[in-house]
Amino acid sequence: MTKIQCSAFRRSLKSTQTELGNGNSNREALAIETSPDDLDRIQHAQERDFAIGVLDRGSKRLHEVQAALSRIDAATFGICFDCGRDIGMKRLAAVPWTALCIVCQEAAERTVSESPDEYVQPLLNAA
Repeated sequence: MTKIQCSAFRRSLKSTQTELGNGNSNREALAIETSPDDLDRIQHAQERDFAIGVLDRGSKRLHEVQAALSRIDAATFGICFDCGRDIGMKRLAAVPWTALCIVCQEAAERTVSESPDEYVQPLLNAA
């Protein structure tokens, strides 16, 4: 990967980092509102759950972006974390924070979808 390409990815990732950082400051939707009406309480709970999901996804994405910026600094950006091969430029252009090539990403997703119980069961046991 050329320095120009790395610089372009760094700018893109920094921009995404800024956007995600600004989005995490909006937490008004998490406020617990009380209401005597059961339907209102259910609606508020659903809105709160949705807002928590949005914040969680944003937080995970921010972590992925920061990890990608660290890989640029370490000169390992664009190299698959699992197999060590180069990640395709089209994939990096679409998902610049990715740490996996498309083959390894698909394999990881297949593993999760084929045996979701091993990922879900510890969560159920913790509850």
